[in-house]
Amino acid sequence: MDRALYAAATGMAAQQLNLDLLANDLANADVAGFKGSMATFAELAAPGENGLGTTLLGEHVVFTQGHFTKAGGAFDVAIDGPGFFEVADAHGHRSYTRDGEFSRSADGSLENALGDRLTGIRIPEEALSVSVSDDGYVSIETAHGQRIAGRVRLAEFAAPEHLRSLGGTLFEATAASGTARFVNPGGQGPHVRFGVLEESNVSVIEAMMSMLAAQRAYEADAKGVQAADEMLRIANNLQRG
Repeated sequence: MDRALYAAATGMAAQQLNLDLLANDLANADVAGFKGSMATFAELAAPGENGLGTTLLGEHVVFTQGHFTKAGGAFDVAIDGPGFFEVADAHGHRSYTRDGEFSRSADGSLENALGDRLTGIRIPEEALSVSVSDDGYVSIETAHGQRIAGRVRLAEFAAPEHLRSLGGTLFEATAASGTARFVNPGGQGPHVRFGVLEESNVSVIEAMMSMLAAQRAYEADAKGVQAADEMLRIANNLQRG
């Protein structure tokens, strides 16, 4: 009975975590560059015995490509293929994102909604228009003609699934992910798409179906806890009698 109670309780804990991840995915399903997460579980079992419960093996972000959409921003860019934009906050801390929704700040740098700035790119004040080629070159049109203002570099990691999420669309490197390796877009590698954004890779329909399945599993485990608790209560009463 104790085993039944433990098995059902660990199942509830596992499904609660699963529900939390799915709820976060759904809440960010319309955020450009957002990547959904998934958890991996395993059965707890002693040698030669039946399962004792459920344990969490880990959770990781799923970096599948999202669809492209035209949002209308003057500095929108997206990554077609692997890699991340490197951005830096006001303190110089560097993080990585797939969200390419940038705007021009007063000093000409490109920044996201949090104020983190795309490293290596600055748009001069005299720029009348901006374009970005598939291989990352940033061209500006001025009163004196067109010129190159820089090139977007992309950061790649040996094990991106081990990046640490900072919330939203931002990640930072860890020992397990490896350090950032910078590549120039184009050729056989990833490309930069100008004038579009990468949508979240979360499928709302699939996430809702998974949530319904997790809720049913949670309810089944909750009934298992109630049944085991009732059996323990009966056993205690028999012992007292």
